[in-house]
Amino acid sequence: MNIPTVISDLSWERIKDRSYQYALLMRLHRPIGTYLLLWPTAWALWMAGQGNPDTGVTLVFVLGVVLLRAAGCVINDYADREFDPRVARTKSRPIAAGKVTPREALILFVVLCLVAFMLVLTTNGLTIALSLVGAVLVAIYPFTKRHTYLPQVFLGLAFGWAIPMTFAAQTGEVPLVAWLLLIATVLWATAYDSMYAMVDIEDDLKIGVKSTAILFGDADRMIIGSIQVMLLLTLWIIGNKLELGVFYFLGLLAATGLGVYQQWLIRDRSPEGCFKAFLNNHWFGAVIFAGLVLHYWFAEGSAESIVSAVSGGF
Repeated sequence: MNIPTVISDLSWERIKDRSYQYALLMRLHRPIGTYLLLWPTAWALWMAGQGNPDTGVTLVFVLGVVLLRAAGCVINDYADREFDPRVARTKSRPIAAGKVTPREALILFVVLCLVAFMLVLTTNGLTIALSLVGAVLVAIYPFTKRHTYLPQVFLGLAFGWAIPMTFAAQTGEVPLVAWLLLIATVLWATAYDSMYAMVDIEDDLKIGVKSTAILFGDADRMIIGSIQVMLLLTLWIIGNKLELGVFYFLGLLAATGLGVYQQWLIRDRSPEGCFKAFLNNHWFGAVIFAGLVLHYWFAEGSAESIVSAVSGGF
């Protein structure tokens, strides 16, 4: 084997290794975060587009979800680089394990944000202006856990900011219903990320990281339950404002059942149960979206006609 071949092999091996480590850093192997960011964006796309969102806008926001979730994971691990090695669940992450340097992480974060911004440049001026606020939210969220017990709220803002952007891109404005949907997303993220924080509460107390799980204390389940009720009420108000039909409200009913199931999972505060409850929120988002799709799939009012027809047959 000649020297150029050896150099080529070594370079290829390094490329594969760096790509693998960067993929781990971006959590591409754990898509749950992408799903939790995607569902509210999908809700907004279908509501703003009245069941028929623009294909280009949809592509921009779906790709943007993937990119910004990845960027959020990178900057989160950069911010937590001194804490993660001291937590069993996170000590094997690329930066904590020394597989990726903090400098590499920052470069990757900037690249991901720039690619996402290039996508936004294909939309209108209002969407571009809103994206700048979103970029700030994504960047500052990981550092909020050092200064406030409400990082879960900031996560909700960062995850939900795609909603006003989606309405702006689709309709050229941000109506009241978009802000209501943002509120719903903040409530949802606060609830499910509090469940997630309950998994690490012992480690967080030891290393001094703040969270709503610590803030809520022994009242955690009751407060999370109250937040879930407010979330469902907000989604119900949105459905009424948009005059959504029976399929949407059936989806809301299914989501209510999932919320009750999540409360059962966290009943004894076991890390396993809390983590399962967190993961279950993927289905919460999915059933709401399914209700929207079914509503817009049928002609307006046809869902009620179907129910009437079925009822009349008995």
